[in-house]
Amino acid sequence: MPSLKNKFKDIVEALRLEHTIFALPFAYVGVWAAAEGNPSWRVVGWVTLAMVGARTAGMALNRLIDLPIDRKNPRTKNWPVPSGRVKPSLLILLTTAALAIFLVAAWKLNPLCAKLSPVALVLLVLYPTMKRFTWACHFWLGLVLASAPAAGWLAVTGKMELELIPLFLGVFFWVSGFDILYALLDIDFDRREGVYSIPGRFGLSPALWISRSAHLMALLAFGWFGIVMEFRGWFWAGWLLIAGLLTYEHRLVGPGRLEKINKAFFTVNGWVSVLFFLFTWLELTMQ
Repeated sequence: MPSLKNKFKDIVEALRLEHTIFALPFAYVGVWAAAEGNPSWRVVGWVTLAMVGARTAGMALNRLIDLPIDRKNPRTKNWPVPSGRVKPSLLILLTTAALAIFLVAAWKLNPLCAKLSPVALVLLVLYPTMKRFTWACHFWLGLVLASAPAAGWLAVTGKMELELIPLFLGVFFWVSGFDILYALLDIDFDRREGVYSIPGRFGLSPALWISRSAHLMALLAFGWFGIVMEFRGWFWAGWLLIAGLLTYEHRLVGPGRLEKINKAFFTVNGWVSVLFFLFTWLELTMQ
C-alpha cells in the first residue's frame, strides 16, 4: 500500500501543480497594474485562492476527461491517473473542493467577478474536449490562461478597461504558441488516434512557424501593454529579456531537436511569466 507521502507526490504530479507558474504571475500582473503598484493584500489573497481553485479544478477535469486518451498514449500511460495510482473518484473530490474555493473567492472579490465566475468554469470544462473537435484547441488554452490577468485586473477595478486588452492578447498568444510546441511530442499519436492538434493537422515545420508567429504577436501585444500603461525603463528591460527567452525557446526546438521540448515548455516559459511580473512590479513600485 503506498505511503501517504507517495500518494501526495502522485497527486501533485497528476495535477502538475508546478505549472501554476504559468498563470499565477500574470494574475498578479493584472492586480498590480490595475492598482498602480499598490494593491490591497485582501485582494491579492482572494485572487490567489481563486487562481489556485480554478487551476486545480481545471487540471483535475482535464485528467478525468482525457483519461481514455492518456491510457492509450505511450508518453502518458504511466502518469498517476492512467496508471491507476490516482483514482478518478479522488479527482472528482478535488474538483468539487477546488470549484468551491474558486466560487467563494470570486464572490468575496466583487460583484463582477462573481457574475463572471460561470464563464471561467465554462472555459475550464470545455478545454479538454476541444482536442476532439478542432486543431484550434491550443488557442482555447490560450483563452483560458489569458483569463488570469483579466481576472486580476477585474478583481481590483470591478470593471472592464481598455488597458486590459493588450495584456490579455499577450498571454493568449504566448500560451497558444508554447502549447503548439508541446503538442509536437504527440504528433504521431494524434494522427493515429484522430486527436486534433496543429502539429497533427499541418505537420512539424508549419506548426513551428505558427508557434513562432504566435510568440511574435505576444511580444507585440506585451509591448502595446507597456505603451498604454506608459511604462519606461524597468518594464522594457524585462520585455527585452522575454524576447530573448522566446527566441532561445525556438532555437531549442526544431526538426530533429524535439528532445528539448520539455525544457522549452516548462523552464523557458516559467521564466517568461516570472520575469514579466517581476519587471512590471519593479516598474510600478520603483518610480
